[in-house]
Amino acid sequence: MIDVGLIGFGLAGRIFHAPFISAVKDLRLAAILQRHGDTAATAYPSARIVRTPDELLAIDSLRLIVIATPNTTHFELAKAALLSGRDVVIDKPFAPTYAEAAELVEIAAKHGRVLSVFQNRRWDGDFQTVRQLISEGRLGRITLFESHFDRFRPRLKENAWRERDEPGSGILFDLGPHLIDQALVLFGEPEALAADVRAERDGSPVDDTFDITLYYPQMRALLRAGVLISTPTPRFAIQGTSGGYLKYGLDPQEATLIAGERPQDDSWGRDDPSRWGTLVTAQGDVLSDARYPTGAGDYRGYYVNVRDAMLGTAPLAVTPQQALQVMHALELARESSRRRCALLWKRD
Repeated sequence: MIDVGLIGFGLAGRIFHAPFISAVKDLRLAAILQRHGDTAATAYPSARIVRTPDELLAIDSLRLIVIATPNTTHFELAKAALLSGRDVVIDKPFAPTYAEAAELVEIAAKHGRVLSVFQNRRWDGDFQTVRQLISEGRLGRITLFESHFDRFRPRLKENAWRERDEPGSGILFDLGPHLIDQALVLFGEPEALAADVRAERDGSPVDDTFDITLYYPQMRALLRAGVLISTPTPRFAIQGTSGGYLKYGLDPQEATLIAGERPQDDSWGRDDPSRWGTLVTAQGDVLSDARYPTGAGDYRGYYVNVRDAMLGTAPLAVTPQQALQVMHALELARESSRRRCALLWKRD
């Protein structure tokens, strides 16, 4: 049994981490750091509730520390946990800066600790479906990959740290890590990157929209997120030499979690058939299309892998090196947007 300490019980800790830690065999949510309130104690009465990081790290039985706090706190909390001899999971983004993330990777390597970033969207059902279609060659050679994460949220959230002008805030560091990570998993490092990062809402102190283009030799990956999108945009739109795939609607797990449901059995994470994507296949110049079932998503898979990596029975799925690639892309996107030009991926 691996005892887990969770730092933070806001949206990330309460919705995305605690339910899946609790649902994975041989992981035990043993302690939760919630600075104020009793919602953690009510939801997880068997967990020990503490109020400070020092209290949490003083619990000797904890082997894994999960950090689900505002981005500006990631570096110091993760560093303290690693130096205390614990393995660490950090909610995305890794840290506010590449330099801080690289220092954490160095500390983890020096002390032989497992370090991973919570890229749960690799376990979205639609992404799993896309990954399978591409790996099986069903679409031929990919020529255009579009990935959207659009919403309509015209009003600023009062007192929301993600919408304060501080390091690591804004939509680029919130949703960018998901879309960038998925593209890098599918296609590897690009030759160059171009980005337009901007604020579209009146009075927004942080970016709330981005367009990123990853340049590959015979392909482009277009990544977009915005909060003033009121008409349907595809979650994925993929074109290839043998066909294409079009999918609308987000993976259902987030909405299901917010509604109060928790993962219990194999029915979890299944897309409604009415939301399945369309697969287009080509026979010469003749095209045919059909609804294509979306595979089941399951964020439990992330923590199953972390458990197995800690036990030495599986390689880590989301590695520190991959997390650093995402940080590099985020910083490159900011610089590209500032300079209004495409930038080479590898700098001299």
